[in-house]
Amino acid sequence: MAIAETIILDSAGINRALTRITHEILEKNKGTEALAIIGIRTGGDHLAKVLAERIAEIEGVQIPLGAIDVTMYRDDLGSRGSMPLGKTDIPFPLDNRRVVLVDDVLYTGRTIRAAMDALMDIGRPQNIQLAVLIDRGHRELPIRADYVGRNVPTSTDEQIQVGFDPTQTPVEVRLIKP
Repeated sequence: MAIAETIILDSAGINRALTRITHEILEKNKGTEALAIIGIRTGGDHLAKVLAERIAEIEGVQIPLGAIDVTMYRDDLGSRGSMPLGKTDIPFPLDNRRVVLVDDVLYTGRTIRAAMDALMDIGRPQNIQLAVLIDRGHRELPIRADYVGRNVPTSTDEQIQVGFDPTQTPVEVRLIKP
């Protein structure tokens, strides 16, 4: 059986979505005071960097940027087999910050729950907001994104892949159907 792949967002579409998300973050937070962006490795950290750069272009302010690895916080390690450990890099205090947690694809919500557990072990943010490039539905936990690039209803046997170039810039989003 052939696998069908469809590009659902190209580079220009991704840029528009990330620009819109950037403006929504700034509007909701009324600027950048006490704001920080943390990307979930791997994928969300690259998108977080783009969002932080866009905020700097718009506001003229560099906001704290971090990356978090959630491998040890996952509740499905047994079913996934061995997973490589990544590095958590949050070089600023989280206490009383408004943290925008960034991931590439929101699916069951389990990765986001693991990321929130990891963040709470590091500090106590004022709040945690969620930004995702793609929300594909099928939640297993009561988690909702505050900022969504695109909603893409999928079946459970389909996959979404965000493609990055060698500089870790997002270049396409593919829907893969078996």
